[in-house]
Amino acid sequence: MTLDGALVEALTKDYTTAPISDQDRVMLDYVVKLTKDATKVWKDDIAGLRAAGFDDRGILQITLIASWFNYINRVADALGVGREQVLEHSCPDAS
Repeated sequence: MTLDGALVEALTKDYTTAPISDQDRVMLDYVVKLTKDATKVWKDDIAGLRAAGFDDRGILQITLIASWFNYINRVADALGVGREQVLEHSCPDAS
């Protein structure tokens, strides 16, 4: 698969205006909501995914993958991964 640089840029800038399929947009809307506050996800969000063509397995996969990335990013943030200089200044024994 070849990455389309313009598509990557459009998705990075604002996925809601990027040239993607309706199904992809519904999926990303769900993932954003899940990422911001999973307690705000309701039956109508799942119904929207189904209406966009996702079955239960697909919905589970989307949820698990997004949740796993959220978890890993939070762990990395908490441990200062990629922020070594910040940790060195705030926790001298962190090296």
